[in-house]
Amino acid sequence: QLQLVQSGGGLVQAGDSLRLSCAASERTFSSYAVAWFRQTPGKEREHVATISKNGDSTDYADSVKDRFAISRDNAKNTVTLQMNGLNTADTGVYYCAAGLLMYRNSYRYDYWGQGTQVTVSS
Repeated sequence: QLQLVQSGGGLVQAGDSLRLSCAASERTFSSYAVAWFRQTPGKEREHVATISKNGDSTDYADSVKDRFAISRDNAKNTVTLQMNGLNTADTGVYYCAAGLLMYRNSYRYDYWGQGTQVTVSS
C-alpha cells in the first residue's frame, strides 16, 4: 500500500502564497502520475494540477494556471504544489493522489493523501 502524507496548508490572506507537499512511503512513487485535488463542502472534488511520472509534463485547471506550479523530486519521493496569488475561490481541502496516468477525474486515482485545509480570507 502506497502511503501519501501531506504537509503545508493554513490560513492566509488573498494574494498570499502557500506551498503544499506530498511525501510517499515507497520508491515506486516514481511509477505514478500525481495530481492535486481540492474539495469544498457541498461541491465535487475538483482537479487542480497533475504531473507525469518523470515530471516532464504537467496539466493545470484553467482556474489555477499561471498561479500554481506542480513539481516533483523522485529522489526524495515528494511532489510539491506551489500556490501563488491565492484568492478566496482557492479555499478548500487539498488532496494529493497517485495514479497510473495523468487523469483529471478523481476516481481514476488509487492512492490518496489525508488532505490539508487551505483557507484564503479576503
